[in-house]
Amino acid sequence: MTHRTTEGAGTRLATSPPPETGGLESLLAHLQLTDSGFPSGLYTLSHGLEGHVQLRLAGAEDLPVLVSDLVRAAGTSDAAALVLAHRAVTADDWDRLLETDRRLHAIKLNREQRTASVRTGRQVLDSAGPAFASAPAARLARLVADRTTPGNHGVVVGAVHAGLGVPVEHAVAGDLYAFAASCAAASVRLGRIDFRRAQALLREIRPDLVRAAGVALAARDPRDLHSTVPAADAVSAVHERAEARLFIT
Repeated sequence: MTHRTTEGAGTRLATSPPPETGGLESLLAHLQLTDSGFPSGLYTLSHGLEGHVQLRLAGAEDLPVLVSDLVRAAGTSDAAALVLAHRAVTADDWDRLLETDRRLHAIKLNREQRTASVRTGRQVLDSAGPAFASAPAARLARLVADRTTPGNHGVVVGAVHAGLGVPVEHAVAGDLYAFAASCAAASVRLGRIDFRRAQALLREIRPDLVRAAGVALAARDPRDLHSTVPAADAVSAVHERAEARLFIT
């Protein structure tokens, strides 16, 4: 089925995305996209943890609260944008997807986080073709290449998941878990905790992930997106000027 949709200044024919199936093939695609081995570039990010460590604001005992705060912030920003992007692709409402992407970009208050979000989003788009043959990803990649939209990570992942038929609840839960796992892995690489403590950390913040997913799923409009951890923004602003960095955030 095809119909017309508006993108920027032009009008193009759009192909409706596949329906949400939630079947085994969709599950496997979901696991592939959220796996730590997928080349999204998340391994290059500490999500602000390195800055906290450099400023001596985060010891091992502080990590649960810090990661919990970061997860909460993701629920009102990147995760909520993922949900809105997923719904937009499912409804074939690309104007709403573009609005969501631009809003998410606007609420990222420091350059380091904005740059990282776009960089990892574009890496997902580059890999989505050979990995999934995703029509929504290909279309979004063209819009990003044309500079019609930034291509933030949360929006890209939401679009790809929708095209794969992954239910939105699974998509946002999996992406939030991938975010938390990335925080735990960064904490290990920064020497704050070992691998066993990292697994315990993921167990401890599981209720926070559930709450963040619920907040994200409650989003109905791009104006619902907002940032909630100004201290993390301040730390990131210092981190981008650090003389030595293991991570890009």
